[in-house]
Amino acid sequence: MSQGQLFVLSGPPGAGKSTVREALLAKRPSMVYSVSFTSRQPRQGERDGVDYRFVSRDDFWKSHQQGEFAEYNEIFGNFYGTSRKVLQEALAEGKELLLDIDVDGAANLKMRFPDGVFIFLAPPSREELEKRLRGRGTESEDQVQERLARVAYELGAARGYDYLIFNDKLDETVEGLLSIIKAEQFHTRLTANDLLKRFEF
Repeated sequence: MSQGQLFVLSGPPGAGKSTVREALLAKRPSMVYSVSFTSRQPRQGERDGVDYRFVSRDDFWKSHQQGEFAEYNEIFGNFYGTSRKVLQEALAEGKELLLDIDVDGAANLKMRFPDGVFIFLAPPSREELEKRLRGRGTESEDQVQERLARVAYELGAARGYDYLIFNDKLDETVEGLLSIIKAEQFHTRLTANDLLKRFEF
């Protein structure tokens, strides 16, 4: 069985990652999504085990101390983490694994998984970003401003990614992601010795 492929999607708050992720998975049902753990409270409409695995801060920290996260980070006073078990099992089983994580978590993973595919999702403009943040109706004005203050930091991290997609029209964004995934299927990571061994030369 061939080794699986890791796809990491990042972007600032309001970039539309959740909407894009759901549309992508609908188009590519063979892809596995790694549901992140978080200590924050669910927003309206979010489902435990689907959008996130919601746990208490104490339980999150215990899991971290037990080495259960491949990466974790604290953002806006809440913990977020990726299950080490889910990641390792999916890759060992030859699956395409999609992660939706922040830029710091992605940087940590890139050091451990240099063959991963890192995709940065950006909003089309600052105006659209603010519109999306306020349109969610889940944050106070102070929280919106706090998220906007982080945007410059996250945009600056885009230079460390393999691909950059501006999320203007959902259909075009998803088609762009599908093109990246398909291209990566043909991206060779084999050495000459690996190739000769596969053909028993």
